[in-house]
Formats: sequence, structure tokens, C-alpha cells
Amino acid sequence: MVRTTDKRERLMEAAKVLIHRQGLAQTTLADIAGESGVPLGNVYYYFKTKDDLVRAVIESRAEQVGAMLDSVQTRRSPAARLKALAHQWVEMRDLVARYGCPFGTLAAELDRREDGLDREAAKPISLILDWAEDQFRQIGRRDARELAIALFSGVQGGALLANALRDPDLMTGQVRHLERWIDSLS
Repeated sequence: MVRTTDKRERLMEAAKVLIHRQGLAQTTLADIAGESGVPLGNVYYYFKTKDDLVRAVIESRAEQVGAMLDSVQTRRSPAARLKALAHQWVEMRDLVARYGCPFGTLAAELDRREDGLDREAAKPISLILDWAEDQFRQIGRRDARELAIALFSGVQGGALLANALRDPDLMTGQVRHLERWIDSLS
């Protein structure tokens, strides 16, 4: 069970965990209420619809990305910051191998919708791409956007393979490869 004092926060944290583990379609509001310890009838006080809860999850994932980017910002060089970013997926390699990347899987699951949630789900990924582009630009690369896309594609490809084959070592190996690639660019 998710533990925090605020019921809204508990519901949102439970939704993040369950949607990542089970997928959005398989996660019911009753599941979320049970995981959070909040009575099902109270869910509607905080979130009028399941989509409202999903929006809160997307925003929370965007905040998670912001915190992740802030944590690597202390590195001295853009290349070191980019490598530290890629290394974040090594830190969550077991989770990624079991359930996939929390950012990529949510965006992929919502991409078939055409109600705006599909575009909102891309927000965490856009934040990463924009930040990585800035880092590559600081290295002096004119192809910074393309390199940012290649970096994130490499991370997501590693996450997909690690998940599909349930092998966290694949994530670690892919990040090592990406770190060498970043070194070759600077």
C-alpha cells in the first residue's frame, strides 16, 4: 500500500505504480483505491474521472523528470550531465526490466488516443529531449536535436529490450554504449 498522509497524493502515487505495473486499461479505480487505502467512494472527490487521475499521473511523471534533470545538473560538463542522465535508467534497471520505462510505456499506451491525453503523455519525454538538446548544443553540436533524439531512442530501445527479455543487464550494457557514444561526440 502507498503511504502518504494526503489522500489525493496517495491516490495519484497508487495510480502511478499500478498503471506502470498493469497498464492503464487493466487498472481500475477500485484497484487504485485499494492500493492507496482510500475508500473507492472518496476517489471521485479528488478525481472526477479516471482521465483526470491519468492527467495527474502524467504531471507527476513530468515532475519526476524535472527532479531527475535537476539531480544531474550538478555535473561539470554537458557530456558528464548527458551520461548521468542515461545512467538514471541503470538506477531503475530492475523496474525497467520488469515493467518497462515509466515514461515510455505511459506515452506508448496513450498514443492511440486522440483526446489530448496522447499529447500530454509526451510531456515527460519532451522535457528530456529539450534538456538533452541543450546539453548537446553546449558541447558545440549543430545537430543537437538529432543527437538528443538518438540518445533518448537508445535509452528507450534498451528499456524495450530489457523489458521484453526481462534482462536488466541489457539496460546496463546499452547505457555503457551510450556513454561511450557521448564521449566520442565531445
